[in-house]
Amino acid sequence: MTTDKIQFTKEKETMLITLSSRALQSQWKDPILRDPWAEEAMRHIDYDISKQLSGVASWSMWKDIGCTIVATRAATFDQLTNQYLADHPDATVLHVGCGMDSRVFRLDPPASLQWFDVDYPDVIDLRHQLFPERGTSSYHLIGAPLDDLRWLDQVPRDRPGLFIAEGVLHYLGETEVKALLNAVVAHFPSGQMIFDICNTMIVKRTGSNVGGTGATYKWGLDDPQEIKQLEPKLELIKEFRPSEQVSFFRFPLWWRALYRVQELVPTLRRMERPIVYRF
Repeated sequence: MTTDKIQFTKEKETMLITLSSRALQSQWKDPILRDPWAEEAMRHIDYDISKQLSGVASWSMWKDIGCTIVATRAATFDQLTNQYLADHPDATVLHVGCGMDSRVFRLDPPASLQWFDVDYPDVIDLRHQLFPERGTSSYHLIGAPLDDLRWLDQVPRDRPGLFIAEGVLHYLGETEVKALLNAVVAHFPSGQMIFDICNTMIVKRTGSNVGGTGATYKWGLDDPQEIKQLEPKLELIKEFRPSEQVSFFRFPLWWRALYRVQELVPTLRRMERPIVYRF
């Protein structure tokens, strides 16, 4: 374990915000997402999320609402991943832009499938320091930029594939997103993609200083069917409304009421949401 101060900038620093948020809510009396790996990792990182968000939102509000949003999104992705793996126990999982997400530990997938956590080399180095070894030949860590698609050469082609990108594609340009989706679809005989995306309104208006880090949203999607302009073989399975995500009932009443009203307007409903495709 490391006790050195972690210094990442922009897009990479956002992973510490989500890690810290999962660790905080995991300590609640009745957490949405139990994540002891996030809790343990944060004990070895000198990172104060309250200072980072001081100019962005009320810290007391973030501890309540912000952590709820982060945990709800992660729990929704976990549920969708489990559903796919239940039907495809021999699949290959590509968890791209994995950051400090402990999903592979939370789900503890069977050894019959292959799981690849992919991110920048320094992020993977940090994972080696902060997370325990899986002790199985079915788990792999790949350190490479997502736009250098040569990393896919390390991934077997003969299994159905599950592509997971939580809080990742926002930060890529459209050309990079297209290349990534094309490469993954071409790599596997069949599969599914689970990722979240915001609409272009969020990209234009609020995506230039994410979490106070200076990170920038570069790509958004208004209509989920528009993905076919980038990868024609993708078929929409589900676009989630806020009220359809895991633990929506745990949100404060006023917050649920606000989301219900927003769902009546497509632009507001699609500000940021998980989407599932098959190919």
